[in-house]
Amino acid sequence: MCRYKVGRIVPLLVTEAPNAGIIHYETHGRGRPVLFLHGWLGSWQLWRSTIEEIGKEFKTYSIDFWGFGDSRAGGENNRNLDVFRVDSFVEMVNQFMDKLGIPKAAIIGHSMGGTVSLSMAIKYPEKVVKTACVGSPIDGASLNLLLKLSGIPAFAFLVWRSPALLRLFLRAYSYFMASDGRRMAKMITSDVSKTSMESFFQSIGTLRNTNLTPDLGKITMPTLGIYGKRDIIVRPQQRHVLQAGVPHAKIIYYENAGHFPMLDVESDFIAAIRAFLKEK
Repeated sequence: MCRYKVGRIVPLLVTEAPNAGIIHYETHGRGRPVLFLHGWLGSWQLWRSTIEEIGKEFKTYSIDFWGFGDSRAGGENNRNLDVFRVDSFVEMVNQFMDKLGIPKAAIIGHSMGGTVSLSMAIKYPEKVVKTACVGSPIDGASLNLLLKLSGIPAFAFLVWRSPALLRLFLRAYSYFMASDGRRMAKMITSDVSKTSMESFFQSIGTLRNTNLTPDLGKITMPTLGIYGKRDIIVRPQQRHVLQAGVPHAKIIYYENAGHFPMLDVESDFIAAIRAFLKEK
C-alpha cells in the first residue's frame, strides 16, 4: 500500500488485529536489512542522514511507531491505549518484519526505540542479527522528571490543552538537547504536531515503568550501546547497566554529545554504526 505526496510515493503497511493500524516507513539502498526505530515524540526524520549513508551498503528501513509521524493505529478512534505501549511497539516491529518478509535484521533504536530494539532481541532473538541502542533507558527510572510526568494522563492533558506553550517550551528546550538547537527545534515541533495525546502519555508512561535489567542476559547477539555525556533526557550511566547485563556489548561514549549523537556528532555516529553493521 502506498500514499502519494507531492513528488514521491510514501510506503505504508497495514497490520492486523489485535493491534491493527497503518505503519509508515522509509527505505534506502539494498542489501542486508537494517531497521531504525525512533524515540518518544520522534519520527523517521531523525534518521534521515543516517539511513541515506548506511543505505549505500545496506537496505535500511526507518519506521514510524503508531501515534507518531505518519503511522496511525486502528485503535486511535476508540481510544485503545494499549496500542501505544512499548510492548505493543515490539509486536508492531515483529509484524512489520513478517509482512515484508524480513526473516532477520539488525535493529537500531534511539531512546524509546532502543528499548524496543533490545526488547526484540530478548523476545524474538531468532529475528535479530544485531541490536543497538542509542541514549536508551534500560530502566525507565533513568528518565528525567519531565518525561516521567508526561506519562501521567492528567499532566499530559494539561500540556495538550496549551499547544502553543508546548511548542514554545520544546523550541527553547531543544538548545539543551542538541548542539544544533535550531535544527532540533524544527524537527521536534514538526514531529509533535503529528503526535496524538494518547500516544504522547501512554508510550512514555509504559517506558517509565519498563525495566529490561533482569532480561539482559538473554541477549546473545552482537550488541552496541551509544550514549552521550551531555544527555539530559536519559542518564548516560545507563551504559553501565547495559554493559553489566550484556558483557559482550560494545559501548561508545561521546564526551561532546547529548541525547542525539546522530545530530551532535553526525559523522562519527554514522561511522560507528557502519563499522558495527560490517563487523563479522
